[in-house]
Amino acid sequence: MHGSVVNGDATWNAQRPLAERFELVVPNRRGFPPNGDVDHVDFEDEAVWLEQFVEAGTHLVGHSYGGVIALFAAARYADRLRSLTVIEPPAFGLARGNPAADTFVEGGIELWEHGARDSDGFLRGFMRAVGSPVPPGEFSPALLQGARTLQVERYPWEAQPPLDELAATPFPKLVVSGGHSAAFDAVCDVLVERLDAERAVLPGAGHSVQRLGEPFNELLAAFVEQADS
Repeated sequence: MHGSVVNGDATWNAQRPLAERFELVVPNRRGFPPNGDVDHVDFEDEAVWLEQFVEAGTHLVGHSYGGVIALFAAARYADRLRSLTVIEPPAFGLARGNPAADTFVEGGIELWEHGARDSDGFLRGFMRAVGSPVPPGEFSPALLQGARTLQVERYPWEAQPPLDELAATPFPKLVVSGGHSAAFDAVCDVLVERLDAERAVLPGAGHSVQRLGEPFNELLAAFVEQADS
């Protein structure tokens, strides 16, 4: 499950080699190419929409906003899952009181309520906020569409996934971060504690850990195979 700005194809491009070992299902969420624009995005509603892709034996993987969606979906479809992996879900409300998480939320509110209104300017501000490099030149039409969708997302720090319900599920959980942000680490640490999850830190790609390719792929493959066994 991909997060904000780019669609599933772009988010998980470095995971294509895993198709030699697993069946990969990579949905493109509503609001992202090749789908049209949307008026609003809500992580809980996205978890309901995801049901069409969740079959018995699914290993659910979610990045960023998609990780927030995956937390809700994993509780909703627990009887169908074999494992859950989330990469830096921005559910900062879970880490309320942590200075880094609280500061991040303050910056997010400032960006959404007082930042640039044009998609180009808003996207540049967002990329700086999450620690992603801002590429030179103009953004592609696909990225600008992703920015428009980003602008109408329900704030992820409002998310309160049913962690007690998730903790009671039998399938294993893995929480991954990139070791670049104290705010994201704070959320990941809460999830590890509350869900009795495994923890991995893979530095080098910032917020988009999966773009490391082989290191992340081998981590995920080993986790999935262990869950299957």
